[in-house]
Amino acid sequence: MNIETIKWLGDEDGCLEIIDQRYLPSKFRKLKCHDIDHLCHAIKTLAVRGAPAIGVAAAYGVCLAMQKLGNRETAAKTSRHILKACKQLVSTRPTAVNLSWALERIQKTAFESLNSKPRPNARSVKRLILEEAHAIYREDARMCRKIGQNGQKFIKSSMGILTHCNAGALATAGCGTALSVIYEAKNKGKKFNVYVDETRPLLQGARLTAWELKQAEIHTTLICDNMAGWLIRQKKIHAVITGADRIAANGDTANKIGTYSLSVLARFHNIPFYIAAPSSTFDLNIPSGQYIDIEQREACEVTIFAQTKIAPDGIFVYNPAFDVTPAENISAIITEKGVIEKPDKEKIAQHLAGSV
Repeated sequence: MNIETIKWLGDEDGCLEIIDQRYLPSKFRKLKCHDIDHLCHAIKTLAVRGAPAIGVAAAYGVCLAMQKLGNRETAAKTSRHILKACKQLVSTRPTAVNLSWALERIQKTAFESLNSKPRPNARSVKRLILEEAHAIYREDARMCRKIGQNGQKFIKSSMGILTHCNAGALATAGCGTALSVIYEAKNKGKKFNVYVDETRPLLQGARLTAWELKQAEIHTTLICDNMAGWLIRQKKIHAVITGADRIAANGDTANKIGTYSLSVLARFHNIPFYIAAPSSTFDLNIPSGQYIDIEQREACEVTIFAQTKIAPDGIFVYNPAFDVTPAENISAIITEKGVIEKPDKEKIAQHLAGSV
């Protein structure tokens, strides 16, 4: 797999290049973001998406914002500029915690430098922020590889694996989270079938995951969202694996809408349900899933399909982008640090406190 979803071009005065996922699979286009407003629009409109990917993109977004600042500005003005940029970026999508995680890292690095003596000039801070954004990028790619290595043991030859939405290279700076497990299993010589939910309303499964898996030459079957239960009943699916956008301290997990339903089906039919996510996706500041802010998106995503109206004018629409799967429905959470079997608050805290 050689999908480079995010790439910084140049030095601190450069730009961010992303694969524009709004056009896949019919067209492969790259989009260059030269300022923070352009990047925020790209995040909001899902040109770039996936919790890890938008975290990395946001880190580079601060680099873009810094380009509007003179090289000899005061520390106070530089600090205010960074805070304003981070506030703008974090407001783009409320559910994925990787966004705020990455921005907090950028702020910490910048403010430690600004509070040091002698005080650095703005250009030095720009370079430092870019270096930290590069570090976040590299760490995400490394975490993806480790997630795959830690999770591949759960996939056996001849299994049917169901995944939902897109948790692959297009959603990260590396080879993905849930799909990293699948790629690593393939690298081990295992032969299996991946069932891909289309993932309404924006079809990230059909448009993105199916596209990725085809590029990787993995045997893939695309299904409508409402077919999963029947396939599980027929014993064609032996495990479910998805990514995550935020994981609470007790293991409750927010992911693309429809994930909760799959976890219920898996539990009822006694098949394992796995979450694959980096440690940066955990939010220990919230005790449970009920405190996760669920993003509500525009009605047109439901009422319009392929630029064709499919619902009557004036109809009320409820369009949450995510739902929350309770920890008791999750067989294990796979991270770069290892595996948390039957996750709960104590196991998660112990897991995250350990080193890789």
